[in-house]
Amino acid sequence: MSRLTFVLCAAIALTACTNSSSEMKESKTRSLVVYYSQTGATSQVATLIAEAVGADVDTVKPVNPYTGSFEETIERCKGEFERGEVPAVEPITKDLAAYDTIYVGYPVWFGKICQPMLGWLKTVDLKGKVVVPFCTFGSGGLNSTTAMFKEAQPGATFIEGYGVRNARVEKAPAEIEKWLVAAGIKEGEAVKLPAFGEQKAVTDSDKAIFDAACGDYPMPMGTPVTVASRAIDGGMEYEFVVDTKDAEGNPAQGRVYVIAGADANAKPEFTHVDR
Repeated sequence: MSRLTFVLCAAIALTACTNSSSEMKESKTRSLVVYYSQTGATSQVATLIAEAVGADVDTVKPVNPYTGSFEETIERCKGEFERGEVPAVEPITKDLAAYDTIYVGYPVWFGKICQPMLGWLKTVDLKGKVVVPFCTFGSGGLNSTTAMFKEAQPGATFIEGYGVRNARVEKAPAEIEKWLVAAGIKEGEAVKLPAFGEQKAVTDSDKAIFDAACGDYPMPMGTPVTVASRAIDGGMEYEFVVDTKDAEGNPAQGRVYVIAGADANAKPEFTHVDR
């Protein structure tokens, strides 16, 4: 029995004890993917997830769409964040009451759930639902936005989500399959990764891996000071602790994750950052 099946069975037992076994089986399989996509990356991931789990799909649409240039969109978002505003959104077409599991997808903006999805979350109550977040981002944000999600919908049961950088969205098909099994959503043999080793001072070779993975990222990633590693399928994963600055310019630390294939000619990939 997968983790998702177990969670759903428990929820059904608590809230619908009078259901027949056939009704329970139908209820367990009702899944909906709800997402907002600005550039198309989140839409790609949403489609892959919906196909993988056999879910219905719906989209979040702001009443006043985010149009114009990239700079204009950024300025609008910054103003809304500063004023604590979220945009009004149109009702989705699907009836949430008909679904037990809701996959919610969004791009990460300024380290937060994007404005349109925040607007949608204010209009719905996901109490009693199993919620699975997924997101796309420039550098990271799955953990921080999942925390925001839990705060906005405390009555929901959350399952570990999935996040991918826009620059790596072509890797999503293989990663999603592994994630769905590891999260207990799909049946299969989950590959348990070893824990990262001890953090050690960064060497010149470690710094070269970091620079190769992060050197073309348009924003400063910080200075790597220590690193830990672990073996993964086809290579190694590195966890760099970096000295950086927070949004206010104060000294801070973050963790930058990089994967490097076994092929010496393969360029290391920056996967995400946790701040």
